[in-house]
Amino acid sequence: MVLDQRGIMNEEKPVQLIEEKKEPGSIPQPATESKQAFCVALPVAGGRPLKLLGDNPHDFIPFLKDSSVAWLNFPVKDIKKEPEIIAMSLGFSSSLVPTLLSSYLSAYEDRDTEMGLMLPAVNVKKFDVIISPILMLIRKDLIVTIHEDSVTRLVRLSRYADAFMRKIKPNLMLEDKLTIILTRLIDENINRNFDHLRQIESQGDELSKILMDPLTPRGMIAPEIHNMKHALISYMDTLWATLDVVNSLRHGDAELMTDSPKLLARMGILSDDVNRHIALSEHMSDVLASGLEVLQSIYNNQLQILNNRMALVMTWLTILGTAVLVPNTIATVFGNSAFNMGPEDRGWYLILIISSTIIATWGSYWFFKKKGLMPKVE
Repeated sequence: MVLDQRGIMNEEKPVQLIEEKKEPGSIPQPATESKQAFCVALPVAGGRPLKLLGDNPHDFIPFLKDSSVAWLNFPVKDIKKEPEIIAMSLGFSSSLVPTLLSSYLSAYEDRDTEMGLMLPAVNVKKFDVIISPILMLIRKDLIVTIHEDSVTRLVRLSRYADAFMRKIKPNLMLEDKLTIILTRLIDENINRNFDHLRQIESQGDELSKILMDPLTPRGMIAPEIHNMKHALISYMDTLWATLDVVNSLRHGDAELMTDSPKLLARMGILSDDVNRHIALSEHMSDVLASGLEVLQSIYNNQLQILNNRMALVMTWLTILGTAVLVPNTIATVFGNSAFNMGPEDRGWYLILIISSTIIATWGSYWFFKKKGLMPKVE
């Protein structure tokens, strides 16, 4: 005999309620059912944590009544419409979710008997930073997380949720239990967000390789540099937004949160972690900026060398033009019929043309050299 979702004895239906029984040291395995939402709870009577899978909030309501504290996770397709319906079905006020979603990136709402948080979840694809909200709704015995189905970090956490919940002591106050679970959820989101900083750094390194290639099209460089800077700025925005929520939890003195200094210190650790991530992000920004400045200097030097070569060519063309101009003028003058020159004048005429060409060339070169007009090419 097993329990179905409604708690009725049933021999034929698949098991939806899962009691975690593992050997010591075994690794928790994810449930194989295709249900989207899941709930992990500590029974009122004590014992091992229980899991339940379902599709809508009503599947979990009977299960939650027999739980001392529970974490319920709902992936949704439309983050703007579905969370409000889910929250109201689970007993939260109708205005809580819209208030959270009206904020930018993050939000903190404390209403004594219920709380709401919104944290940013980051996903990076090349230089495209995709920011999705994670809603966390809290009441006296329940934490509900709602996010888009493309956000998988909490689903991965659910594989180990039973082991985590088992460590919560039954004799703790309800506020302490809620604080422990909420701290773990926020910590998971912070760590998964930080993983994407490495992706931005990796893409920045690839961009540096592209910029080092002198054959890279100039029209491609500027947009890529802008995309990299925009990605890093967007990522740092999420860090500051997360830090704002963590500090609000730490200093907000919410009724649903613990007063234990030991557990509040965990919030301080989360704040320190985010500050450390911000410092690393700013350092990476400085490194990338300095690297881009070096690359820009290289391109400027290459452009200067090219300009010098062009100036050298123009100078020599000027010298040659001057050298040709003098004998050409002499030939034009002596070619006039007034001089009545014949074949017998061929010898001294050639000597005059050649010597004037040599003298004009040397004179032009000496003049440009003396005036410092000859460009230097290294």
